[in-house]
Order: sequence, then structure tokens, then C-alpha cells
Amino acid sequence: MNINSRTNSASLAFGDLNTQIRSPRSITQVKIDSGAISNVDDCGMNNVDSDSTTSRADKIIIVSNMLPLHAQKDGETESWSFSYDEDSLLWQLKDGLSPETVVFYVGSLNANIDAKEHEEIAKKLLDDFNCVPTFLTDDLIEKYYHGFCKHHLWPIFHYMLPVCESHSVRHDQLLWQAYISANKIFADKVLEVANLEEDFIWIHDYHLMAVPVFLRKTNYKANLGFFLHSPFPASDIYRTLPVSENILRSLLNCDIIGFHTFDYARHFLSCCSRMFGLGHEFKRGHIVLDYCGRTVCIKILAVGIHVGKIQNVLNLPSTSMKVKEIKEKYSGKKLILGVDDMDLFKGISLKLLAFEQLLEKYERLRNVLVLIQIINPARSSGRDIQEVKRDTYETANRINQNYGSPGHEPVILIDRLVGLCEKSAYYAASECCIVNAVRDGMNLVPYEYTVCRQGSAIIDEAMGMKSESPRTSVLLVSEFIGCSPSLSGAIRINPWNIDSVEDAMHSAILMNDSWRQMRHEKNYQYVRSHDVTYWARNFVQSMKRACNHDGQWCWGMGLGFSFKVVALSEGFRKLFAQSIIPAYNRTNRRAIFLDFDGTLVPHSSTEKNPSYEVISALNTLCNDPKNTVFIVSGRGRSSLNEWLAPCEGLGLAAEHGYFIRWTKTSDWESSLAVDLEWKRVVEHIMKMYTEATDGSSLETKESALVWHHQDADPHFGTWQANELLDHLKHVIVKEPAVVRRGKDIVEVKPQGVSKGLVTEKVISKMVASGETPDFILCIGDDRSDEDMYESILKIVSSAIVPAVPEIFFCTIGQKPSKAGYFLDDTSEVQELLQWLAELSPGFH
Repeated sequence: MNINSRTNSASLAFGDLNTQIRSPRSITQVKIDSGAISNVDDCGMNNVDSDSTTSRADKIIIVSNMLPLHAQKDGETESWSFSYDEDSLLWQLKDGLSPETVVFYVGSLNANIDAKEHEEIAKKLLDDFNCVPTFLTDDLIEKYYHGFCKHHLWPIFHYMLPVCESHSVRHDQLLWQAYISANKIFADKVLEVANLEEDFIWIHDYHLMAVPVFLRKTNYKANLGFFLHSPFPASDIYRTLPVSENILRSLLNCDIIGFHTFDYARHFLSCCSRMFGLGHEFKRGHIVLDYCGRTVCIKILAVGIHVGKIQNVLNLPSTSMKVKEIKEKYSGKKLILGVDDMDLFKGISLKLLAFEQLLEKYERLRNVLVLIQIINPARSSGRDIQEVKRDTYETANRINQNYGSPGHEPVILIDRLVGLCEKSAYYAASECCIVNAVRDGMNLVPYEYTVCRQGSAIIDEAMGMKSESPRTSVLLVSEFIGCSPSLSGAIRINPWNIDSVEDAMHSAILMNDSWRQMRHEKNYQYVRSHDVTYWARNFVQSMKRACNHDGQWCWGMGLGFSFKVVALSEGFRKLFAQSIIPAYNRTNRRAIFLDFDGTLVPHSSTEKNPSYEVISALNTLCNDPKNTVFIVSGRGRSSLNEWLAPCEGLGLAAEHGYFIRWTKTSDWESSLAVDLEWKRVVEHIMKMYTEATDGSSLETKESALVWHHQDADPHFGTWQANELLDHLKHVIVKEPAVVRRGKDIVEVKPQGVSKGLVTEKVISKMVASGETPDFILCIGDDRSDEDMYESILKIVSSAIVPAVPEIFFCTIGQKPSKAGYFLDDTSEVQELLQWLAELSPGFH
């Protein structure tokens, strides 16, 4: 199968562009052809075809740690046989996709297969099952899965920090390297069956969080989706992982990232904000991140169960026989059921303590209640698992000794692998089900219990119920698991609060049938409508919408896990010397507009005086009679006057154009005559927010007020800024002022004042004096500079300007913009000005 891949080597890092911009005589030509960037080795730009097919093949590659297969070896012939694991969520999700969809699986086998058989079995699995196996060595599995996944990622994602070496594993770089190696193998296997620009790659869970960066490096327009089945921890927990930045960068290479709950998504977004300064937006019900021009969608979608499969199991004779057996064995008893993995986070011991307290408090319930705890086999090994198991058995034995009687044990531990038929029988026969995990990703036990309590004709007969009898169930669900927000009919509990769990158990046992029926119906309606097919169909549809790369140009930047793809609109390109110099030479009246902060001087610079080279280039450009040069800034006029004092012929626009000075010898003039009485009230309000927000500051200008929060806590500062914005909108609603939200600022300024007003005034004056510009250069770095681009386009397309000039709009940094060109930083702006100055008659 054809694999469409493009690699990005270290030598082609995007940063190499800086070496190409030093001299206007040695710039490599960048050819623009049909909206695509040609493959230029010197510039490190990876070619991305713009004419890629618009009709994608309906093909999905599911990538997970384990394949949805059972493997069995014949003892006599030593041959392997394989079958689909119908209990696997990844196998069941196929029912949510259209019949025409071709699904491939990439993952490992739960079997130890000799290396000599790898090729033969890989071919068999691909031909017969559409599965591509990743054959990892035993050593790699131990380090990657049991080591890094289970002893590093799993605890931290469940809020367990390695503060005590006796109960946790400290970060091990060798295990991290094994994780990377394993993920690279998975990515390589994906490439064996995937056309990355046409097929959709759906990666699952924390085992494979490094796969996206490998696939994105291979093809910048790969269609990548990721779904996390575990919790995502709060940012202060996640950041304790030494490789947290690497993992987060890898995930951001996806087009869509899915989580079970809003809490998990919120924590992920918090990490993006705190670690990389990324903001997010809500657009028509969707959460989106802008990451280097690429839109990363955040999907909140709780997984479900395969309701039809559970119902089929209920109709099996073996299930009904088991139900009868349970009903007879526990006749006259009320059953409380727990189904959990033997795991540190499942809260089994806390559940038993609450049950013990219930029996101690209510003597009449001691011979009535039975807690049946089914314990699934542990998925990992270690000292913590042994401690949990020992604690569980000790507590259960103590309860049975203190509150049991001949022929009656209040606690029944079933510590073995329990099949779905037997488990479904216990679900159907139990009055109440409790899931008491202290932290869990989703946990589908409550869903399975709800469907089993709905029953079937065969189960009704085994239970001795009439078919028209109302269906009842009571769920006790920990508030710290993923399914808790979905089940509105459940009783939510805090597993750490033993008293409240005991009260909830007591309420569940004594609840009347009408309440049981109401709670059951609410839960069942949700579980039935939000099953695994709904989850799969919804996520795949969202992935197809998110993976729309049409109309984008893509560049690769960075090495290793710092790699990212910058996506920009077609036509957006680097401003090279050969693009602008010919136009500059052949024109006679030029207008040049430059922003100050972030354009001539870096934002991070504490010294705002422009360099000698910038001052020299500005003076040379201003002395050229063909040029009109303006600095258009949000800064106050006193600051600009001080910093740019050596430039005699330079025009200045301060406070976004409220004040304008045409040359150093001319007077400052106000562009608008407006009432500024509103400043007094606005300043008072902004001071209140400054006092309440540590790290914020208030900047007072002659015409405007700006509240800055770049040094405040990212989340608190953003919340306060949004609240301030809403507050001020109501205050100035009848005033001649506007309030706007910028990057880390809230600004209030007079109506009508913008940088675009400056460009309109300057160009209009040039036209009125018979010096209509035939060349316009405008360079800026933020949203306020976009106003200049808009105004220039508006005025040059009007009847005022007889002929459209040659226009060069340039932004600083590679980001979405109305500009057609970009430069990487202020040093490249300086070089551009020097190029142009060298062409002026006054250059020495």
C-alpha cells in the first residue's frame, strides 16, 4: 500500500532561514507556484502539495497498546490461532462506523511469539484481521509498559506523586527512552498501512502519547486524532513529570484530542496555558487551541458500552442459570455489588470500611446485607498492589468475623477472572452497585450494571419477575470517576468520606421502589443513547471536521519533541530581499509604516531605545525625498519622542494614532477631539482590579488606560481580564470610548482611534499634495497592526487613489494574519531596513 511520507531532517530546521537573510545578494529564490511552496533545501521548507485530493478514503487506523485479538497456541501442532476479542472496546466501536469504512488496527499481541514467526504471523493478521502487530521484545515491554507506563504515567495521571521512594518509582531516563522507542515502533507500523494525507489515524490512551510527533514529522498534513482513556491530572500534578513538556508537545501535533470529561479537558488546557502560554476559545460549542496557526480541537465525549452485546449476554442460558443460582443462594438477602480491578486507586478498602461502619451502626442489617466484591486481576505488579490486596483481605476477614454468623458472611470476595455471563448475573441480581474509586478514567461498571438491571424476558423469568414489573436500580458512584457527571440518577459519593459513603449505602438499601425506578430510568436513558457506537461515530465525525488542512501551507520547526508544524494560509511567505527590492527601486513615492514594540524593539527588552543600526537606517530612509516614514505605536508621545529623538524627518503616531507628529520640528496634533471624562471612572475600576490581582499593573496614557496581566497567574489573570472587560462594557456604554481585549491586556480608548486612522491620514495627505504613493510597506506584530492593513487596503481601493500601489504587509512571527509576508523577529526587521537604506541616495 502506498505510503505518502515526507521527512524533516535536523539540517532542514526552520531556524536555518536566519542564515539566508543576511545579505540581499545571497538570498535563495523562493518560487511560488500554484499556491504551494517549492522544496528549497537552503530554507528548510518541506514541500506540502496544495493539490492534494479532496475526497479522502473512508479508512481509519486504530492505534492502541493491544490489538483486539485473542491469540492461542496449539499444544500439539504449536501453530497459532487468532480470533477477535469481542469484549474489546476498540473492536466494538466498529459498529458505530459506516459499513463502507475500512478499519485497520495497529498494536501488540498478548502472546509471546518467536521472532522466527513474526513475518508469517504479521502477514496472516493483516490479511485475515486487518491487524498490524508490533512485536516488542520482552525487555522493551518490561521497560516501556510495566516500567514507564504503569510506574510513571499511571500514578501521576491518577494524582499519585513520587514523593516517597518506598511507595512509588522515581523518574528513570532509561524507561523514558524505552517509551520513546516503543512509540516509534508503533508509528512505523502505522506507516505500513496508512496514507497519512488521506486516512484517519486514531491513537488511543497514555501508552502512545509520543506517536503523534513521529507521524506529524513524517507528513505535515497527517490526519491525527488522540483519545485519552485515563484522567488527565491538574497542571501542578502533571508538571511534576520531568518529561511533561515533551509529551504535551507531542499531543499538540494532533488535530483533535479527546477526553471523557470537561475536568480532564480543563486540566489539559491549563497545562497548555501554564507551560506554553496557549489560550483557547469556545466556538459554537467546541473548544479550540491555536497552535502555530494549526487549530487543535478539544473533544469532550464520554465513552459508552455496547448495549446490544450486554443484552445478548443476558439472553444466554448460562446467564439465567447463574442468576437463579445467586437468587437461591442469597434468598432473603439484599446484595450490594462492587466490581473493581485490584488497583491502588479503586478504593476497595475504603468501601469495605464504610460497609463495616454500616453494619456496626445498624445491627438489624447484619444478617440482611451482603457485599459481593468481584476483584478483577491486577494489570500490573508491585509492592503497592500486594499492599492493597493484603489490606482488602484483612478488612474483609475482620468484617466477617465481627458481623458474620453461621452460614452467613457479610463480605464475599471473588478474586479471580469472572466471565461476562457470570458478572452480568451478579449485576442483574444486586439491589445496589457501588463504584468507590478514588480516581478513575471512565469506569464502565455503572453502565453495565444499569443495562443488566433493565433485564430481559429470560432474566425476568430467572428473577421471578413479571415482564411489566418496573425496573429499578441504585448506583453509588464516586465523584472522582469519569462517568459520574453523566449519570444523573446516581448517588454521588466522596470515597474518602467514610461517613457519607456509609449514609449513601444505608439510603440505597432503604430507598422505596418509586425512587429506585426513577433513578434507574434516568440512568438507562443515558446509557442506551450514549453507547460505544455513539462515541465512535461522534468522535470520527469530529475528527474528519478537525482534519481539514486545505488552504494551508505547512512548515516543520524544531528537533525531537520540540518539533511542531506551523500552518499558514496559502500565499503567506517569508519577506525575502528579492521580493521587495525590485519594487522599491522602481517606485517614486513610498509610504513606510512601522510598529515599535515587537517590531523595532523586542517585547522582552528592558531597554527600549532602538539600536544604532535601526536609528541609522531610519534616518537614511527619512532623508530619501521619495519616502514618507511613520512609526505607529501604542506608546505615549513622550516616550516615542525620547527614544526616536535622533530621527529628524521621522513621523510619529502615539497612543494608536490619537497623537500625530509629522516631523521632529512640527507640533503634536490630536487626531480626534473627544471627551475624556470617562477616564476618571475607568481608572478607579482598573485600580480595584490591579489591587485584587497580584502581578497586574495599570498603564495610564493621555488618551487611554491599559490594564496588564502578563505577570499575573495565567488563569486568574485571564478570569479577571474577562470580568473587567464585562464590567467596563457596562460602565462606558454611553461614553465616547471603547474597551478591547488584547494579549494580556484590557484597554479603554476613545472611539474611532486606531492605527488604521493614521495610515488613512498619511496616505490621504500624500494624495492631496500630489504625491500619491506607488509603494507601501507596513510592518507590525500584533492585532492592533492588523487595523493598518485593513485601512490601507480600504483607501487604496477607493477613488482617492488613482492606481493601486505595490503593497507589502509584513507581520512578525509565523501566525495567522492579514499580512502576506512575515519576518521571524526584530533582528530581521532591522536587516530589512538596512537593505532598503542601502538603496537610498543618502547611504554611506
